Amino acid sequence: MYRGLTWDHPRGRHALERAAEDAFGGDDCPLITWDVHPLEGFESTPIEELAERYDVIVLDHPHLGDALAHGSLQPLDDLFGAELTGALADGCVGPSFTSYRLDGHLWALPLDAATQVAVRVPELLETAPETWDEVEALDVPVALSLAGPHAFLSFASLCVALGEEPRVVPGEGLVSESVGAEAFGILARLAAHQPEGADALNPIGLLDRMQHARDIAYIPLVYGYVTNATGPGALAFENAPAAVPGGRRGSTIGGTGIALSARCHPDEALIEHLGGLLAPDLQAGFIPANDGQPSLRSAWADAAVNAASGDFYLGTLATIDDSWVRPRVPGYIPFQSAASAVLRDALLGGADPVASVARINTMYDALAAAPALAGGTHR
Repeated sequence: MYRGLTWDHPRGRHALERAAEDAFGGDDCPLITWDVHPLEGFESTPIEELAERYDVIVLDHPHLGDALAHGSLQPLDDLFGAELTGALADGCVGPSFTSYRLDGHLWALPLDAATQVAVRVPELLETAPETWDEVEALDVPVALSLAGPHAFLSFASLCVALGEEPRVVPGEGLVSESVGAEAFGILARLAAHQPEGADALNPIGLLDRMQHARDIAYIPLVYGYVTNATGPGALAFENAPAAVPGGRRGSTIGGTGIALSARCHPDEALIEHLGGLLAPDLQAGFIPANDGQPSLRSAWADAAVNAASGDFYLGTLATIDDSWVRPRVPGYIPFQSAASAVLRDALLGGADPVASVARINTMYDALAAAPALAGGTHR
C-alpha cells in the first residue's frame, strides 16, 4: 500500500480519499491511504522531510526548489507518458501546468488550480471594484489576507498589478524600491482599517468568518475556495483588482500538484489511478462533486460546474490566467515565511515602506549565496 499526504480541508482531501476507496492493488488490498496535515503544514513544512515518509505528496510549486536540491522527488514525464503530459500542457488553466515544470521535467501532476482572487458578501457590496483605487475608496469593511505566508503573497500580487513581476532568481533584489513602496503603501492603508483579528486568520478562517459572521464585506486578494461559494451565506468570488482599468489582475498562483517521492516505486495501478484524476470527465464531474477545484480549463468553462458553484470559475478565470508563478529556488519556502512576518509586522506597525522593501530585497538576495546541495541548485 502506498502512503500519500495531502492537506486537511475538504478541497484537499475529499476527492482523493473517495477516489482511493475504489482503488486496489494487484493483491486486492487498498492501493493508497491518505494522511493529512493542516494548511500551515502544507505551506511551510520542508518537503525533504515529507519525502522521507511518504510515497505520494500533494504540494505547491514553490517547494520544487528545495525538493530538487535534496533529490526528494522523481520526474513524472516518462512515468505518465507524452499523451497525458501533452494533454495537461495544453489543457490546464493559467500557469497550473508550467508551474510544476522545472529543469526540463514535470515534477507534479496539477490536480487543483487556485490563485488569489477577490471575494465579497453580496448583500454588503453589490459590485466588486475593478481597480485598487476603487478598493481604497470603499466604505464597507475590507480585510487583507496577512497570516502565515500571505502578507508576502499579497504584496507580490500587488506588485504584479502595478506592472512589475517580482524577480524569480535572487541576486538583484525581489522588486524595485518604487513599486515595492507603492504596493506596501496600499496594503498599509487598508490594513489600518480592517476588522479586528482578520490579520491572524489564514485564508480558510478568513473566508469562513466572512461567510458566517458577515463582518467583512470584501477581500481584494485571498486564495479562492469553491467550498465558500456554495451553501448558506455563499460568497461571490470575482477577479482581483487591477491597478488601472483593463490592466493586469495581479495574483500569485497556488493550487496543488501530486508528486512522487524519490523513495516511491510506482506500479501501473498507482500511475493509472493518479493519472485518472486528471481525466476531463473526472475533472468536470467527480472532482467538483467532492469539493475539489479542477485544474483543467474545460472544467473551469463547464456550464454545469459553474452553475453548481455560483460561477466561481468563470468569475475568476481572467485572474488565474494572469497569475504570477513564484520562485522555485532552494530556500524560497523559509524565505516566504520570514518575509511575510517582516511585512506583516511592518504593515501593522506603520514602518517605513522604503526600509521595509529594502529589508525584503536583502533577505531574498541572501538565497543566492546559499550553498548548493547534492541535487543542484535548480535555478
